[in-house]
Amino acid sequence: MRPLKNLTLVSGVFASLTWLLVSGTALAHFGMVIPSKTFLTAQDKNVQLTLSFSHPFAGTGMELVKPDKFYMLSNGKSTELHSTLQPVKVMEHQGWQSDVHIKRPGVYWFVMEPTPFWEPAEDVFIIHYTKTVVAAFGDDTGWDLPLGLTTEIVPLLRPFGNYAGNSFTGQVLLKGKPVPDCEVEVELYNRDGKVKAPSEYHITQVIKTDSNGVFTFTCPLPGWWGFAALNSADYTLKGPNGMDKEVELGAVLWIYFD
Repeated sequence: MRPLKNLTLVSGVFASLTWLLVSGTALAHFGMVIPSKTFLTAQDKNVQLTLSFSHPFAGTGMELVKPDKFYMLSNGKSTELHSTLQPVKVMEHQGWQSDVHIKRPGVYWFVMEPTPFWEPAEDVFIIHYTKTVVAAFGDDTGWDLPLGLTTEIVPLLRPFGNYAGNSFTGQVLLKGKPVPDCEVEVELYNRDGKVKAPSEYHITQVIKTDSNGVFTFTCPLPGWWGFAALNSADYTLKGPNGMDKEVELGAVLWIYFD
């Protein structure tokens, strides 16, 4: 078992919200890091990041305790942002916000590494390594480089400056290695609730990676789209009953389509 610090077990009424059924089908979980804008200009150098844990299409939030880590990566430099987090309500549940001022051109990745979330309905812990990107002042270099996370989706389509209808291609990595035959869940952040799914199957799209860990998905609507590549950890954590429980590792990427 891996040592774990500050483990928070979420149960009771909040845990019940994590297993919503839509005609018998469970909705997908997504760690979320959503910036207020996808690119910055010399006249607008500030960006606000909102962190949450949710079912994004349904607009149903869950409690997100303060993440273990929150930081920014650009040009090989890491900037700690954990101390900037302020509590906010997101989808009527606990979330967090950070205001960041960008000074130099670059491609800026924002990464959340959360405290493990106990999901009683699935009898599993969930850890979603979640990232998003903001481009600043016309720079677009380095957007296709791995960040070295435990698990991540590396974009093969530039993850900003895209239109609805573009096809997003990404590669799933686990401990730096491609993951073949990995299931990737995809959802639209249906922020205003205006998009109505024709059926339960349309809420969460599902793709499998190829032998090189690569997948492609065509985003049909404008807005924020989340991609969650799911794998099982090679360790367990102690559950509320003291028994060893499996851990779901999610590589989550959020990108915007205009």
